[in-house]
Amino acid sequence: MHPGASSTRKVGDIEALRRRVHVILNSMPELGEFCDRCLNTMRWGGSVVLMVVDAALTSSGLNYFTAVVPKIMQFSERFVEKGVYDSLIKLSRLDIGSALPLLRNERCWRVAREVAASLKCFGEEDREALRNWAALSDLEKWRLDPVGSLKGVGLVTYQYLRMMGGVDTVMPDRVVKRVMNRLLAEAGFQPVWRDLDFIKTVSKVAAEMGVRPVELCWMTWLHEGESTKLRSKATPSILLKI
Repeated sequence: MHPGASSTRKVGDIEALRRRVHVILNSMPELGEFCDRCLNTMRWGGSVVLMVVDAALTSSGLNYFTAVVPKIMQFSERFVEKGVYDSLIKLSRLDIGSALPLLRNERCWRVAREVAASLKCFGEEDREALRNWAALSDLEKWRLDPVGSLKGVGLVTYQYLRMMGGVDTVMPDRVVKRVMNRLLAEAGFQPVWRDLDFIKTVSKVAAEMGVRPVELCWMTWLHEGESTKLRSKATPSILLKI
């Protein structure tokens, strides 16, 4: 057992944590279906190109529902639906200049292009490629991974892609860590801030509570990552589209 999980189990009340988490999850009945689609690599209508663009643009730090989602939808309308960049092979040849009018962030588009180039080697079909890569990925060796080692791909982006490739895990981003650590502390657990320890601890307590790590991850975003007004707008209408 790793240090984070060990210290967490000594003082925490897993039943108190379970009750609190289930209250939040019960207020989001659409979340389970959304997480099913995520783990089945069926987000964005099953377009792996859009999943890669999603991960790349999310790394910019922009607000997800108000900024990133509209940009992905515009990318889909302008490029994917017209067959310009509708496969990983085509996305690996992305002309960054053509995408800059959507978001003037060369780093994000370069990440999308390089991730696509790495993933396309894992299978003939896009969905197969992402899932094959995710199945072979190793959290402990993420910096040595063909995707994790790319410039501009941090652990959060790596975890996000693994989730969409079928790995039930959690991203250690600032919102997820803040909310989950507060819930842990309220239930008497020791907060865990180191990224790898955080991922392992959340996965462990998720199993003990009978929920999936991916659900805890998205729960935090919808519960506190956005305003109440935005949550009502994003759920369930936007979740059904993405």
